Amino acid sequence: MASVDSNDPANQRNVPDDDKKSLMFVLNYLRKRDLRATEDLLRKETGLSENEADGTIGGFQSLPRTTGSDPKTYIDSYKSFSKYIDQALDSYRPEMSLVRFPVFVHMYLQLVESSNEDIAKQFMDKFSVEQEDWFQDDIIRLKNVVRNEQLYGNEFVDSMKNADYTIRMSKDVYSSLKRFLSDPSNKAVSTTIRDHIQIDSHDGLPRSKETVESLIGSRIGESSSAENKAKVFYGLLREPDIQYTSIEIEDNENGELAPEGEKPKKKKIKKDSLYGKKSRNDPNAPPNNRIPLPELREVDVAEKKRAVREAEKRVAIGAENLPSICFYTMMNSSEIVTCIEIAEDSSLIAAGFSDSSLKVFSLTPQKLRTMKPAEQLLELDREAEDVLARMMDERTGEHTKTLHGHSGPVYDASFSPDRTMLLSCSEDTTIRLWSLQVWSCLVVYKGHQFPVWSVKFSPHGYYFASGGYDRTGRLWATDHPQPLRMFAGHHSDVDVVQFHPNSNYVVTGSTDRCIRMWDVLTGKCVFNMTGHKASIQCLSFSPDGRFLASGDRDGHLHIWDLAHEAAPVAQLPAHDSVIYSITFGRGEGNVIASGSMDYSVALWDFGKITEDLTEDAMTQYSTDVKKNVDGFLLGRYPTKKTAVLALHFSRRNLLIGAGMFEG
Repeated sequence: MASVDSNDPANQRNVPDDDKKSLMFVLNYLRKRDLRATEDLLRKETGLSENEADGTIGGFQSLPRTTGSDPKTYIDSYKSFSKYIDQALDSYRPEMSLVRFPVFVHMYLQLVESSNEDIAKQFMDKFSVEQEDWFQDDIIRLKNVVRNEQLYGNEFVDSMKNADYTIRMSKDVYSSLKRFLSDPSNKAVSTTIRDHIQIDSHDGLPRSKETVESLIGSRIGESSSAENKAKVFYGLLREPDIQYTSIEIEDNENGELAPEGEKPKKKKIKKDSLYGKKSRNDPNAPPNNRIPLPELREVDVAEKKRAVREAEKRVAIGAENLPSICFYTMMNSSEIVTCIEIAEDSSLIAAGFSDSSLKVFSLTPQKLRTMKPAEQLLELDREAEDVLARMMDERTGEHTKTLHGHSGPVYDASFSPDRTMLLSCSEDTTIRLWSLQVWSCLVVYKGHQFPVWSVKFSPHGYYFASGGYDRTGRLWATDHPQPLRMFAGHHSDVDVVQFHPNSNYVVTGSTDRCIRMWDVLTGKCVFNMTGHKASIQCLSFSPDGRFLASGDRDGHLHIWDLAHEAAPVAQLPAHDSVIYSITFGRGEGNVIASGSMDYSVALWDFGKITEDLTEDAMTQYSTDVKKNVDGFLLGRYPTKKTAVLALHFSRRNLLIGAGMFEG
């Protein structure tokens, strides 16, 4: 049978673009798996030229095909590759340097896998010092892998081998890299890049060193150009219009009730009063019925009225008017305090302990009471306005209640919006829902197979999210024993979860140094935020839902703009140790507070950080990321050897903090 030359134009078929794209994916998959005979046969049968098969696929370009390499040449090959990067054009070097670390890791793993331990050790000793500082923790983990059998079950190795490392690179830089890799003497590096690295080429000039460094640090590289393109509703849901009586307004403004038997005088609502404001439709907000939310009850309406009355007395804070700080220090504890949570209205505080117990404290003169027995509840008048207060037994009032049920340290807790329930998660792999009326466990949620690090109630109640050692985030409903959604995509522990203020999205922060934002409706990842150089420990949204603040183990505070594809706005070296808590001031949110293991609370001028940003998605977005604390730090306040585990702005903008004394 005569052979067919697929590169001959006479033998090439007119393959439709959609089919050609699918064929190119298959051909590149066969090439990646080194199935050359099958690849050549398929290419000849379809009539695709070798040049076409080597083309761009969805923005990703294939590398020159090479054969295996002698392990003894790995050191010389990587040395030559590293030298080529160092001698590249100044404008090319920032993007080309991104390839250095993943190639180093995979070449080392190949040497270990092929039982070349001595060469692997030489390779590690010689080139590990060339890697960036933020990869040194990963290199320490890698140094522990010295034999073939240690490759399996190692978290870092698994994440590197099971996911392609993504690098964004301009086409000019990529062309320069391909010229180097086309040399047969560089086949070891070429094969490694082809098999384990996804290069996403883009038009335009190469990015600057500052821009590149603001987006790297993740264990699996950058987010690709195809990510972060989804439509995200970051606005707030339309609040129900609540009618206020003149009595309610008068009582709040005077701070006291009218004399008995005397009618309060009618008072005109002030123009700038929150009572007279109507909820407006936010063009960036999701429809109120996009996800099923619990119906508003009478008790919820009463709570919203109470919140507005509190907000009327809110102090406007900013650079010229810093907030007062009230700090609660836990002392003389026989066990380690593992977590602290403060209720939205600042009336309760919960603390988890290493002995698996959970304590709830009242921050007001109102004591914590238990509901009356069922037989006494039957005697109550259900139509009475104060029936909820009458349900509680005054004789049981205490300032502290202790909850027992977990069999391991309690790592996180979260109050329901109405403060009738409390969630907790533990090393024992369970999540517990506690009643703060009968002070007992209502439900035990089992789904995670390993310790659960974080749990958070939705701002609208009913839903809650969790994250744990099993690398997943999960969405739950209080009346479902199993999760409604599983958010899978991280390559290490999910250390922290947080709900968006509109409850339509969940954000997860991981040890893989990525932040992912998930759509509650579809379960899909809509944003993948990279740029942290250490594991993410805390997350917080701005009051308007547009900005996300994150803190990591190295003490860096990052700000992200959801209106512009989650672009980084600021990356500030805020603290000398891990940041445990971040919170925005109420109202305009012009002040951010951060608390750290370095025994300090820091206040930041958020208004100044974001003053030059526009919300218009069509406007050209600045790639300049603010990295200098000068001009943004409003104040730093040390504690007395107390790590700041929780920070919270009250409805009147009093900053409340809490931690455990470590002296």
